[in-house]
Amino acid sequence: MGEPDQPSTARMIDYWLGGADHLPVDVAAATAFEQAYGPCALIFRELRAFLGRAVRAIAAQGVDGFLVFGAGVPTMGNVHEVAPEATVLYTDVDPVTIRLGQRILAGSDRAGYGFGDATDIGTIDPAQLHRFVPGWGRRPVGVVFLGLAAFLDDDTVRHTFDELYAAAAPGSLLAVDFDTEELAAHPQALAMMGPTFRMRPPAAFAPLLGRWAPTADGVVPVSRWRPDGAPAEVPDAFYGALAVRGDD
Repeated sequence: MGEPDQPSTARMIDYWLGGADHLPVDVAAATAFEQAYGPCALIFRELRAFLGRAVRAIAAQGVDGFLVFGAGVPTMGNVHEVAPEATVLYTDVDPVTIRLGQRILAGSDRAGYGFGDATDIGTIDPAQLHRFVPGWGRRPVGVVFLGLAAFLDDDTVRHTFDELYAAAAPGSLLAVDFDTEELAAHPQALAMMGPTFRMRPPAAFAPLLGRWAPTADGVVPVSRWRPDGAPAEVPDAFYGALAVRGDD
């Protein structure tokens, strides 16, 4: 099988993060996007840093199993690298990304990669789920939902979070992000995101979480969510939160 001839958002992000798992077609697409918007590396590194802080916060609660949706490339500070004692199931819907992830994780007994549609958790292989997220539905787990809400309409986001809430055990934690209206000022870059891309004002974020309760940090720009030192000066393109599944 030859190299993919279409760029992948997952591999573009890997390029911006300084990784090695991308192709010339991804670099070309990333360069074109930056010509329309501006430099992206620092923004995506801040988003990845938010992921790291959120995962460490989840692990600090004693959670040692993670389910990751829209996982992309499982390197450059992704979940199993941040929480090496945990077990992690990465999922995605793109078969090329899944194969890449499986190749990267081939030697790991603590992290796996498989198909999983965030809007239908029944699409996840039960054997993989129970191997890498033991106790799913019976004890608290970490759910990572980054880079997805912007490609789902409001009703689908609400339904998806409600389904996850019903399936996860009380005490589970959800790391999530939302795209702001940052790209509205850059119409050429916005057009590159495709017709399903949805920007939202910050006031819309928390209501979409439904029964998931954000921690006291709230839903805030990712650089300002429990920063290690002074927050980085980057555009507020992404807001993030850690939300808790209650006992009801």
